[in-house]
Parts: sequence; structure tokens; C-alpha cells
Amino acid sequence: MNSSRERQPKSENRQVTRAAGVVGAATLLSRIFGYVRDMVLASFFGAGMAADAFIAAFRIPNLLRRLFGEGSLSLAFVPVFTDAMINGNREDAHRLAVSSLKLLLVCLSVVAIVGVVAAPLIIRAVAPGFASPPEKMALTVTLTRIMFPYVILIGLVALCMGILNVLGHFAAPAVAPLMLNLAMIGAVFAVSRFSESQTVRVLGLSAGVLLGGILQLAMQLPYLVRHGIRFWKRSGLWHPRMKTVGLLMLPTIFGAAVYQINILVGTLLASLLPEGSVSYLYYADRLVQFPLGIFGQAAATAVLPSLSRQAASHDYTGMGETFGHAMRLVLFLTLPAMVGLIVLREPIVALLFQRGAFDTQTARLTSDALLYYALGLWAFSAVRIVVSTFYAMQDTRTPVISATLAIAANILLGMALMGPMGHCGLALATALSSMVNLTILVVHLKRKLGVIRWRAILSSCLKTLIASGVMAAAVIMLCRPLFPDASTVGGLRMLLNVSIAIGAGILVFCGMAVILKIPEWQKMTALVKRSLKRS
Repeated sequence: MNSSRERQPKSENRQVTRAAGVVGAATLLSRIFGYVRDMVLASFFGAGMAADAFIAAFRIPNLLRRLFGEGSLSLAFVPVFTDAMINGNREDAHRLAVSSLKLLLVCLSVVAIVGVVAAPLIIRAVAPGFASPPEKMALTVTLTRIMFPYVILIGLVALCMGILNVLGHFAAPAVAPLMLNLAMIGAVFAVSRFSESQTVRVLGLSAGVLLGGILQLAMQLPYLVRHGIRFWKRSGLWHPRMKTVGLLMLPTIFGAAVYQINILVGTLLASLLPEGSVSYLYYADRLVQFPLGIFGQAAATAVLPSLSRQAASHDYTGMGETFGHAMRLVLFLTLPAMVGLIVLREPIVALLFQRGAFDTQTARLTSDALLYYALGLWAFSAVRIVVSTFYAMQDTRTPVISATLAIAANILLGMALMGPMGHCGLALATALSSMVNLTILVVHLKRKLGVIRWRAILSSCLKTLIASGVMAAAVIMLCRPLFPDASTVGGLRMLLNVSIAIGAGILVFCGMAVILKIPEWQKMTALVKRSLKRS
């Protein structure tokens, strides 16, 4: 009996690692096309009025997606749906899924209608600095109205993702964002063939966002049907377990999306700074989102069903093992990514964005913002694992309190730092507030779930930091001959040099991981070897 219990956490850990690999690989593909999308946007719009207006308008439905979709609803729904699958029956769990989809459709339709009508008030609150010139405010309002219905589509996509993840399917939901990127890229090029007006092009880009949402939802539906979810069958909007979902969801609105709320706060404060500040922060944030999505979000997505199963079975020892494994894995991946972004920030920004309307000055200011965002990458990722653990235990109170304090810290730090540091101060405030959030959450989790092996986490983290430091020193030495002046290196040469620097950094880090015998490296290589033998 004891040996069975010992094997179960190991089995869950392997499942988490495997699922994180699937989600990470799919997310990598999506993020690559996301950067192609951002390169297109940077080339066509630069950091001018049209770019600022689109970014500010798109942040609003994107925030609602985090709050009502990937954030509160997904984190509240997955533990309840998992409990229904384990302690109830499969047919009832499927009814819960269908009712949730229908109820979400109704709720988000109301949100979208209110958003379209109240767009002028929302923009004045979110970006008060856009009031002058009036053309900028008018364009932002129009773009907001076009894109607000996107929240309906992406909310349904997020719920489909939660359902499919519990059912053991991770690939399709992770690949779905690729459709949004392709739709936006296609829209920009299609409209640009008929008009050179920045306003017309950005209107077409906003229509591409809606098309992308439709394609993402269409991609999920066949897999739901394959797993037995018959959403066309007659069923009510309400299921008895929806009460539990609702009670969990309401407080998680802030707790699950604190990072996005902080980014929105940064947009609000940046609108009061010189023109282009909103765009600098956006492009820098997009670069941080690359490793955050591949490593942090992938691990959080993979670990939530496992933690929910263990919580439903009251296996708290197993939860401690799974949490510790996920934290060590995330820190092992994000710490070197953080160091790499800091060291290579200027050539990476130049490679991806510096063309067309995105000039050398814009690239430099974006790189400055990236430095301060990147400092918080490890905390952004770790918070997602800790929050998932609380919600798996259906504890919503602690993340809400922590998120509220973190948001308050972000506002105060942002207001204090934006004066002397400009937009860089806002990026630093976001990173520091995420560290505050993580510290509060970890202190409370230590009291609530005392079976976690914190010493193993800290030991792995220390070894990873040493390996990352050696990697940074090697890459810095290599950068001197590769990038004497990033602004003067051509496109293909820059691509080759950045690839060499990144490749060298990865090799050095992996070598140090072997020398230091970092457990996460050994587990990942063992999993890859088993997968190759099976194939």
C-alpha cells in the first residue's frame, strides 16, 4: 500500500512533465508566429498613434479573457469538473461542461454588449492620456468596439481548454492561439494591399482579431465531440455544481490575473508619458510572454489537473510532491531564460522589430523596458504554479488577498518610479509587485500545505542560478565580437549571430546542469530517452 502511494506522486510528476512538454512545444509554435505577428505590426505601425490606440484597445478584451476565461473560470472550473469526473459520474460531468459553455456564452454576450456601448467611458478610464489629440481617443474607442466581442469567443475557447485538459488532451488548446496570429497577420497584409492609411490598416487588424477568435473556437469543438461532449443536446443553463464554480470564480477574478491587471495599470500610467511609451511596454511584454507562455503557463496548465485530482482524493502528500516538482521545473527553465533575455535584450529586439517604422531609438527604448520586465520572469512563472495549487484546494481567499496587495504595490511603485525612470519604472514596478505577490502566496502555502520539500526547491534553484550565471558570462564574452553595434548589423547576419549566441548559451547551461547534477535536467533527459525508445 505504501509503495503504491509512493509511486503515485512519481506517476503524476511524469504526467505533469509530459503534459508541460506538449503544451510548451505547442505554445512555442504559437509564440513563434506571435513574434512574426509583432514583427509585422512593428513594421507597419511602429510606435505611433495607430499602434498605441490598437494596443490600448486590445488590452481590454485581452484582460477580460484572462479574468473570465483563462483566469477565474478556468481555475474555478477545472477542480470542480475533476471532482465530478472522480467522485461523480462521467455523464453528469459532461452535463456540467455543456451547461458551463452555455452559461458562459450568455454572460460574456452581456459583457460584450456593455463594453461596446460603454467604450468611450472605458477608454477614458484606462488611457486618460489619450484625450489629446481627440483623434487618438476616437480611434481607440472605435477599435475597442470592434474587438470587444472577441471576449465571447476567447472565453469559450478558454473553457474548452479547461475541459479538454481534464480529459487529458493538451495539444489542440495550446496550438489554438496560432489561429489568432495567422488571422491578424493575414488581415494586415490584405488591407494593406488596398490602402496605405494607418487608420484603415489598424481597423482591418482589429477585424482580424475577431476572425482569429472564431478560428480558435472552431478548432476546439471537434475534440470536445471526440471526447463525448455533446453541446448540441438539450440541457439547461444551470447545473448544481455551477454554484461551487460560481463561488470559486467570483474571488478568483483578481487572484488569477494579477499580472494582466498590473500590465493594464502600466498602460494607464504609460498613457500619461510621452507618445510611444505604451508601445515600448507592449513590445517588451511580448518578449517576456514568450518564455512565460512556454514554461510558466505550460507548467501551470499541466499541473492543475494533477493537483485537482490529488485534492479531490485528499492526497495532500502527493500534492506537496507535485507542487515541488512543478516549481523546480519552472525555475529550472525560467531562470536561464530570464538571464538570456537580459543579456541579449538589445540584439533580440533589433532582430525581431527593428525595421520600417520601428527605428533604432524605438528599439533602444523597448530594450530598456525589457530589462526590467525580465527581472520578474521567474516570479511571474512561479506565481502561476502557487495560484494553481490554492485553487486546486478550492482556496480562493488567499490568492485574492495576495493579488490585492500586489496590485496596490504595483500602483504605488509605478507612480513612484515613472517620474525618474519613465516607462522603465512601470516595467520595474510590475516585476517587483509580482515578487511581492509570490512572497505572500508562498508564506501562506507553507502554513497550509506543510508537506512541501522547500529545501529541495531552494537547492535546485541555487544550482540553476549558478548554471545561469556561468551561461551569462559566456554569452557576454561571445557578444563582444558578434554585436559590436546591434543597430548596424543586417537582418540575416543578425539572425545568424543571435542564433549563435542563444545556441552557445543553451550548450553552456546544459553542460553546467550535467556538472552540477541538477535533478530537473536528469528527469527531463530521462523522459526524452523513454519517449525516443517508445517511438
